[in-house]
Amino acid sequence: MWMAAAVRFFYVIWRCTVISDLMINEQIRDKEIRLIGSDGEQLGIMPPKEAMKLAREADVDLVKIAPSATPPVCKLIDYGKYKYELIRKEKEAKKKQKTVETKEVRLSPNIDVNDLNTKNNAARKFLEKGNKVKVTLRFRGREMAHVEKSKHILTDFAEKLSDIAVVEKAPKMEGRSMMMFLTEKR
Repeated sequence: MWMAAAVRFFYVIWRCTVISDLMINEQIRDKEIRLIGSDGEQLGIMPPKEAMKLAREADVDLVKIAPSATPPVCKLIDYGKYKYELIRKEKEAKKKQKTVETKEVRLSPNIDVNDLNTKNNAARKFLEKGNKVKVTLRFRGREMAHVEKSKHILTDFAEKLSDIAVVEKAPKMEGRSMMMFLTEKR
């Protein structure tokens, strides 16, 4: 009974003191810290209590910016503004990232020429958008007996797209299907 109450008590205290992954104000318990002022100048190495006095005088927060450095680096800044800037920088970095998706085109060993051209045009559109294309040639039942004769379908497919695509992974058998990956030429 008393154990559960103790655990609940420590959980509440832990939840109240740790606001985020950054330590601020009284959460900083190191012996010495390197302090940077609000306008970026070095204020030197000092105990956190002294840094807290400076933070209260300037009416800002003491935020631990580099916890892994020796001694840890803290800065006198407004915590809300700092957190907002971090979130904004993160969003900007995500906007600049380009994710490459893999699109799949499925073929069968007895595909007709017109159907192959349609699949080829679809793959061309995927490649022009900057995606990778996974070309899968699926074998069913007795078609497994003619795997080697059907390999030319994938090579012809890659040949038709050779003006905009490069074969990233050559045709390879995996289970009942043969796969090949194409990427855009750079």
